[in-house]
Amino acid sequence: MSDTLKIATYNANGIRARIESMLDWMARESPDILCVQETKVQDEDFPADPFREAGYHVTFKGQKAHAGVAVFSREAPASVTFGFDDGGEPDAPRLIHMDIAGITVVNTYVPQGREVPSAHFQYKLEWFARLRAFFERHHTPDDPLVWVGDFNVAPAPIDLYAPERKEDHVDYHPDARAALEKVRTWGFVDVFRQHYPDEPGHYTYWDYRVRDAQARGMGWRIDHVYATPPMAQRCQRIWIDTEARRGPSPLTTPT
Repeated sequence: MSDTLKIATYNANGIRARIESMLDWMARESPDILCVQETKVQDEDFPADPFREAGYHVTFKGQKAHAGVAVFSREAPASVTFGFDDGGEPDAPRLIHMDIAGITVVNTYVPQGREVPSAHFQYKLEWFARLRAFFERHHTPDDPLVWVGDFNVAPAPIDLYAPERKEDHVDYHPDARAALEKVRTWGFVDVFRQHYPDEPGHYTYWDYRVRDAQARGMGWRIDHVYATPPMAQRCQRIWIDTEARRGPSPLTTPT
């Protein structure tokens, strides 16, 4: 494994509409591993060839119209699994588990939850519980493990604008934050907060339905890089590339 590994995470919100902008960003930043969520394309229609031509191995699992995850990597993965293996619905288009470059990378697109209360929100909470059990079955906090993706939760008041007005939002509801925190306490470090522990105003998502939301600072930090302590200690730098796109943005970290 090389001394430096650049990992990025990005919610594409429809990968087929982002191919050129993604390839431009990848050429400029040269990530070793790019984890993508919300590809919104079934496997037989996934646009893998342009990324392969750019020098990346392409791993993906999707479905029509919503969800979908993918990983683009300079190195071929040693092993790959999709979804949960607990006997329930695997929900494969939301989870890639990959051994690569001597570490484990888990890329997730956590269900958004739609509204509180609803069966969709309950599924979101259950999804986090299943994910914690998944980590318990397959890993220990001493493993070199990075968990990234769109978690659809802003963990703390500094992670979104106007938190006092968002307590009932599915991405900030106390139950959603508690569910994420239970996974984190299995043995993860929030790598961004390791480097910026008390700074508000760092966001990864701005609602496209709100006029000039990014310029007005009306954002959320819902895309994350979490790592076990051995990997978090290796992280040299982490940043949110807000200029890459006006909307969900790549969050990158060399480790």
